[in-house]
Amino acid sequence: MRETVTACLIVRDEEERLPGALGSVAFCDEIVVVDSGSTDRTVEIARAAGARVIENPWPGYGAQRNVALDHATSDWVLELDADERILPDLQREIRRFLDDPPRGYDIGAFPQFHHFLGAELRQSMKYPNYRTRLFRRGAYRHDESRTVHEGIWPTGPVWPFEGEMSHELAGSPREAVRDMWNYARLEASVLSAPSSPAAVIVGVIARPAVKFTYRAVVDGGWRDGARGLARIALECVSDAFVWIRRSLRAPRGGGESGHFATGRPTGWGTPVAIGLASGRRAAERTERWLEQAAAAGIDVALVTNAPPAHGAVRSRRLSRFGPFLLARALEAERQLRGQADALLVDGVAARILISLMPQSLQGRYGRVPPGELPAATKRRVTAAIEASRGNAS
Repeated sequence: MRETVTACLIVRDEEERLPGALGSVAFCDEIVVVDSGSTDRTVEIARAAGARVIENPWPGYGAQRNVALDHATSDWVLELDADERILPDLQREIRRFLDDPPRGYDIGAFPQFHHFLGAELRQSMKYPNYRTRLFRRGAYRHDESRTVHEGIWPTGPVWPFEGEMSHELAGSPREAVRDMWNYARLEASVLSAPSSPAAVIVGVIARPAVKFTYRAVVDGGWRDGARGLARIALECVSDAFVWIRRSLRAPRGGGESGHFATGRPTGWGTPVAIGLASGRRAAERTERWLEQAAAAGIDVALVTNAPPAHGAVRSRRLSRFGPFLLARALEAERQLRGQADALLVDGVAARILISLMPQSLQGRYGRVPPGELPAATKRRVTAAIEASRGNAS
């Protein structure tokens, strides 16, 4: 029997965009809409679409999403915003997934592209830009202490869907600038003041400049044309505003847990190992090791330019082993589960190129030493995770 799914949306004054969002989840068994005080036709539209509407004063993003979760009754939950759409191919893929959910997975991620000033953005927004929006009910809740970035943090393997969801970023330059400014103010409000004037200079000038170059060149943002570059520039300006506003406040406790922090928190969930293999023989050796690692309880994936020999390990195929292609593949894996805990690197090209990658795309606890068995890797990584938890507490 097919398992069921509830679509959960939190809204306020969304009469223009809500019909499209509701139409894209009409295939779901149930729709729950939590409204925080709309003064337009939002509630009327939701009820007319057959949604169950809960009216709840705004308590914050994480808390409001948890209100929606508490009213869902299906086996799975699909979270959506009013400015997002589940496209037809993804709708069909979700239905197939629910017909027979794969063992060992309680959460899935959707690739997302964006509409910005009338054009689609992909590379400039780090496509596939995975969003963990489908998960088994009761397996996850949102962190209500987070003012921003209240998304779900997976604690185990994530099922990567191929069908896409879309997101409306901004339809006009005025809306784009307004959204950037509002986000920067919110972000700055939850981060601590910089530790020194030098940190401010780095945050306001150097960091945005490096980010623009990396996103435009390495991520391939130039492929999205002028609109893509404009979007990257807006993000860099937002970063600079965040640092400026932080520098105007007195120092206080806290850390950079928001705008510049991405991926899985340190020491969170199942250990993650990524195999990088250039060439057929290296891919075969790496795949065998990853199969044993998966049996030992490690979340694994293979990035290679060769066809997998057995197909038992989730793989991301590269057309060739180039530095930009490898960086984008590792970024996609980081979007799914955060920074890998360990990297298994095999093949001449893989060994050369991994040394060129940013630290955030390399193994948190280094490469797997030659000859190390998967069980030993798990013990080593688990010990490091426990140590990081102890240091954090």
